[in-house]
Amino acid sequence: MNTAALFNQPTITLKRTVLMSMIAVSLGGISLSTQAQTTAQANQQEIEQLRQEVQALRSMIEQQKAQTQQIATAVQTPVAPLPPVPAKAATSPVMRIASGAEFNLYGNIRADASYQVEGGAKDMPYNQINAVPLEGNGENSDRLRSTLAATRLGMDFKAPVGAGDNALSGKLEVDFLGGANLDNLRIRHAYISYANWLIGQTWSNFALPDYMPETVDALAYAGGAVKRTPQVRHTTTFSPATNLVVAVEDPKDSSIQQRLPALTARLNHKLADNFAVSARAMGHEKRINEQEETAWGVGLGAKYDVMPGTTVKADYYHVKGDSSFVSYANPGVVAAGGNLYQSEFDSITVGLTQQFNDKLRGTLGYGYMTFDQDANYVQSVTDKTKINKDLWQAWANVFYSPTKPLSFGLEYVYGEREAVASASNGSTKGEDNRINAVAVYNF
Repeated sequence: MNTAALFNQPTITLKRTVLMSMIAVSLGGISLSTQAQTTAQANQQEIEQLRQEVQALRSMIEQQKAQTQQIATAVQTPVAPLPPVPAKAATSPVMRIASGAEFNLYGNIRADASYQVEGGAKDMPYNQINAVPLEGNGENSDRLRSTLAATRLGMDFKAPVGAGDNALSGKLEVDFLGGANLDNLRIRHAYISYANWLIGQTWSNFALPDYMPETVDALAYAGGAVKRTPQVRHTTTFSPATNLVVAVEDPKDSSIQQRLPALTARLNHKLADNFAVSARAMGHEKRINEQEETAWGVGLGAKYDVMPGTTVKADYYHVKGDSSFVSYANPGVVAAGGNLYQSEFDSITVGLTQQFNDKLRGTLGYGYMTFDQDANYVQSVTDKTKINKDLWQAWANVFYSPTKPLSFGLEYVYGEREAVASASNGSTKGEDNRINAVAVYNF
């Protein structure tokens, strides 16, 4: 038995134990050191994130402070108000039926009044410059007249026709300005249109009111025309700025035996966005007791927007042998001794309209007609005091629209006519001196 080996066994065991403890302690230290380092890194990341959030919050505070300062400066500093934004027009109510047709009803209630200082013989509040009594021959002075006969009711319609996007459209519109006393129901417009064609009654292709200065008077003034005729017409478009309209029309000339319609043509051209012109021509057979003559006429209209809100309109006519298109003309033809004799005239209207604001506008206008003095024509007329050498009228009006459906107008007009022959008291001049007013509710 080895005694030394016995004594050395505990020593070895002890050393081994001590060594293992030291290793364990070392490993534990290493683990703690690693955990501490990881924790420190995590803390450092959180601190950096907090620092970035604080910086972002500080930037937001600075921006809010700057905006608050701008608002305070804007409140303290007066600035020009922004222009009002125009209200969008309300969509018109539309009725639809099963076939797909659409109908839109519209109209107005219109009350007209006129105070006749001097002039008119007829009991109506509208223009009669070509027939006002000559001075000292039964003028109706200091008279008030009123009517609601210009009240109108209308309907626009549109219906799909055939394949694709083709649609047939039209209009039916009536008022109460018919009959001798201007108080009967009458047709203003009644037509259908498809593609480039129109069939029915609407504004004449020759004498239309587009270039006539605005008036309170529903029948316009000397040199103007408010003619609506039954017609068939076709429109040819050459470009977005130019088109040609050709029509055959029934002018309803009761002074003749009509067997052929009138032929009219109108060339429209837009020289610029603010400048449009229209050249027109007319030809018509006049027939009385187997005698025939050809009536003809030309017209030229222009509309020019001088600046936003300021518009100039002018319209000129030269017509021979016709009184059915342009208002207030002498009879176009008269028959005497188996012959027909024709009247001839020139007329012009010109006016300036100013839109003062979205509620108020006004117009200054002037109209003039001069008639050629054909001796045979004059001698063929029985009452020469009813045939005129010259007519003229000047007017000024204002229209006020407090809201979109309502409009009120006030107008002063003065005009004269000079007759071919004098009355029994020697007078050849008739005077028209009036104040007109109108109130309209549109629906």
